[in-house]
Order: sequence, then C-alpha cells, then structure tokens
Amino acid sequence: MRRRGTGATAIASNPVLVGVATTLVIVVAVFLAYNANAGLPWVPSYRLTAEVPGAASLVRGNEVRIGGFRAGVVDKITPIQKANGTVAAKLDLKLETDIKPLPVDSTITIRPRSSLGLKYVELTRGTSDQGYPEGGNIPLSAAKVKPVEFDEFFNMFDHPTRIGNQQNLRGFGDAFAGRGEDLNSAIRLFVPLVRDASPVLAAIADPATDFDRFFASQARTAEITAPVAVMQAELWVGLSRTVTAFANVARPFLQDTITKGPTGQETAIETFPVIRPWLASQTEFISALRPGAAALNNSAPDLARGFQAGIPALKASVGFNQRLGKFVRSFESFATDPVVPIGFRDLTNTVSILNPIVAVLKPEQTVCNYVSLFLRNAASLLSDGDQTGTWLRFMVITTPVAPDGGPAPNGEGGPSATPANGGGRLIDGIDPNYVHVNPYPNAAAPGQTKECEAGNETYAGGKQVIGNVPGNQGTETDEQPAKK
Repeated sequence: MRRRGTGATAIASNPVLVGVATTLVIVVAVFLAYNANAGLPWVPSYRLTAEVPGAASLVRGNEVRIGGFRAGVVDKITPIQKANGTVAAKLDLKLETDIKPLPVDSTITIRPRSSLGLKYVELTRGTSDQGYPEGGNIPLSAAKVKPVEFDEFFNMFDHPTRIGNQQNLRGFGDAFAGRGEDLNSAIRLFVPLVRDASPVLAAIADPATDFDRFFASQARTAEITAPVAVMQAELWVGLSRTVTAFANVARPFLQDTITKGPTGQETAIETFPVIRPWLASQTEFISALRPGAAALNNSAPDLARGFQAGIPALKASVGFNQRLGKFVRSFESFATDPVVPIGFRDLTNTVSILNPIVAVLKPEQTVCNYVSLFLRNAASLLSDGDQTGTWLRFMVITTPVAPDGGPAPNGEGGPSATPANGGGRLIDGIDPNYVHVNPYPNAAAPGQTKECEAGNETYAGGKQVIGNVPGNQGTETDEQPAKK
C-alpha cells in the first residue's frame, strides 16, 4: 500500500494548479510593468494638485522632476474654468515621499523633454519653512510663464511675414548690391566735413561766444518786427513779383542799366538837391505814424513774455552743443580709423558671398515651406500614444521579388549592377521593380523650375525615373497654398 504525498507535493504534481499559479504570477508581473510609470501599487506617495495655464502635449504618466531628477509622475489631468472666465488645467501629481513637504514658495513649469513634443513637469523647490500638506493645491500664481516651443516659433513665419521678408531681402539686396565702393567713398567724404565741423561747433559751444545772446537778439528783432509782419509778408510777395518780372528782362535790359549806372549816379548827384523837399515831406509822414507805433505797447508785452519763456530753452542748448561736440569728435575718430573701410569691404564681400547661397536656400522655406514641414513631421513621429507614453509611427516597406520568388534583378533586396528596370513580380498588375530616385528635386531655386517637387511627385508606374520628374508639380505644399 502506497503512502499519499504531502500537500505541497500534491500541488506540485498537479499540472493544472501549477499552470494556474504560473498564469497568476505572469498577470501580476504584467500589471506591475504596465503601471510602472504611474507608480507601483502599495507604495506610499505624496499627493498634490497643481494649477497651470495649459497642459498641451502633456499626458498622464509624464515625469515630474526636481533639479533634473525624477520625483514623481502626473496621475491625472483635468481642465478647469476660473472665476474670471479663463480656462486652465489641474494636474494631480503623485510624488515621492522624501520630498514631503514641498515649500509653498515653489514654482512649477511645463517643459519640453525633447524637440519631438514629449513634455515633463519641472518643480523648482522654494526656501519657505511652510510646506504643502498631503493633498494640497499649488496655485496658478506659482506657474511660471510658458516657454516658447519650436513649432510656435516657426509658426510666426506665416504667409504675410514670409512675403514681407522676401520684399525686405530683395530691397536690401538691390540697395547694397554692388555699392560697396560708393559707401566707402561716402564715408571718406565725411572726413573733411567732420574735421571742419568740429572746431566750428566747439567755438559755438564755448561760453565766451555768447551764443545764447544770438537767440536773444533774434527774439528782440522778432519782437520789434512782429507788428509789421503782415506788411513784410506783402513786401516779399511784391518783391517776388518784381524779381520775376525782372527775370524776363535781365538781358539785355538790366545789363544795359547796370552798365549805364555810373552815368545815372552822376545825374542823381545833380538832382538830389531838388528832391530834398520831398524827403522833408516824407519825414512829416513818418512822424504822423508814431501814434500807430505807440499802439504796439498793448501787444508787445505778450510777445516779450513769449520770447523770454524761450530763453531757458536756448540756454539749455549750450550743454547740448557741448555734448554734440564730443559726439562729433568721436565720430571723426571712427571715420578716420583706417580699419573701418577694411571692415566695410569685408562686410561687402561677405554679403556678396552669402547672396547666391541665400538665393538658393530662400525658396526652400519662402516658396515650399519645407523647414516648417520637416519640424512638424519630426514632432509627429511620437504624436500618438496613451496614458503610458507615446508610440513611434513607422511604415514597413518590402523589397520587390522576381516571379519565381527570388530577388528581383538589380532590386533593393540584394547587390545590383545597374539601376532596377523591371523584371519583378506584379503587384496589382504593376511591376514595382523600377528605380525611382530624385536626389536634387526642384525647389524654385534660381535656375530651377518654379515648383516644389519633393513630396509632390506622382508615382510613375512601369518605368524607370532618375532625376527630376516630367512636368511642373506646382508650388502648393501642406499648409502652404499655391501662389497666384
């Protein structure tokens, strides 16, 4: 009679129980691995909530870092609406207990972890003695200003901005291209001007010159002549008409008059004694005008006060003139420096060298928008995912095969002697074993067809295509409409 085994031996000998136990262990391991980013179960944590202006591209399970080291994870993201109508985001943070309590003057920022769009939450630990309790809330005021992202930076180059940049580059290029020697000549001609202007300005700024009295004298002159300003204006208008009339008779009539002037003066010497009675009558006339001049007493004080108010401003101009003299002397030393023309020549050469390079590279962005599309597509590689993280987006491409199942002649599946040109197994009635390569697609550069060929070529089935494809593919790309 055989003895029955112990309980442990019986379980180990039972394949059903062993399978159930193994399956249970595997399920627990998978569960723990799946939730590792969100924190392991039964492990104590320090939970806080935080309000941030926005949580774009932030997903559940993203890291929380302090000083560059992982300190927890984002457990939940919830949109909230503030009392003033603005919308913010509320983050439930699951932090490690060794940072408890977090000082109340700490700050929070959402930062990019890479240029492809992955984000993380950065906490900057404060110095306050008070800390957030378990379940405390970090207010919106603790959130720092959102940093500018790569895509936001390049999105500022919208269509009107690109058109404006094109016009600016074209204008500056046309204005300075081939004018380096003219600029150098202009700077060289400034030297005599600055050299001669410096002593003149220094003499004007010298207090011994009494330059401020010049303006005071002008003010008094204007005060005296102000009552007859209208008459003077009419005088100049009359003189203008007279001079205009004289211009038509300048030659030979005025010329003959000047020539005969000495004879006329001799005649005047003889006739002036006869004119004296008339001059006496004019004196009486001017005396009669004195009452009118006395009437100026009512308006002259107002004019005088206006001119006196301008005297402080004129006095203040002395300091300005002194500082202007220093500036002019500094500018003279700059203009006379022999290194300056060399620098301008080097700058001209640099611009001349960069001009064809910029002319070739400019249409890549301004016409075809390829730089923005490259960055957008690079960021979209990791744009899909779930609460555990993001996924890498890719496509499997198989190589053509021959009808017998072996490698296609000169195909991509093995070494080739010449570019592939048929001989592959048909797929949907089309032989895929043809080389299609365009190493230098047209991008509207100088000397090229104005088209955005890269990404717009149509598939040429059943034939070999090396180089630019036939026809014009247009300038319309994604997020870049065709120009009319």
